[in-house]
Amino acid sequence: MSLGNAPDDRRRPFFSARLTPHRSLGGTGFAVLMGFAGLVSLVTGIYFARMGAWPVTGFFGLDLLALYVAFRISYRSGRIAEEVEIDEDLVVFRRFPARGGVREYRFNPRWVRLEVERHEAAGTVRLALVSSGRPVTVGAFLNPPDRDTFATALTAALAAARAGRPG
Repeated sequence: MSLGNAPDDRRRPFFSARLTPHRSLGGTGFAVLMGFAGLVSLVTGIYFARMGAWPVTGFFGLDLLALYVAFRISYRSGRIAEEVEIDEDLVVFRRFPARGGVREYRFNPRWVRLEVERHEAAGTVRLALVSSGRPVTVGAFLNPPDRDTFATALTAALAAARAGRPG
């Protein structure tokens, strides 16, 4: 048993990024939106029911249910995340799917390359870490400007790792 501070054997990456999809509507906004949509559906449904068109009221309920389900699916897909860590000897890419778990890929920084696919009108459409001819797509959920920014940072970090100097 050691009483002193043991040296930390874990690697300390000099580049670390966590990518998550953007969701513009948070939990409070979702509650407000659903409340407003429910109120509009209720008032409009009552109006149609009083006019004698009561079957229309059920369709307002179905619309509200469809809106709720669509947002729940969107929020579930928003739980995905990706992490990239680079140190002098190792590139680690982790993908966290929405259903849980983790998929990890490890690359030698001297043998991995970043493949950037650009389209004239759309900008950067695809990023992939490629080693031994096998591509691993990175940041598929990012928008093109964010992919471009991330590609620039990742390219610089890979170059630094190949040169053996952090940053």
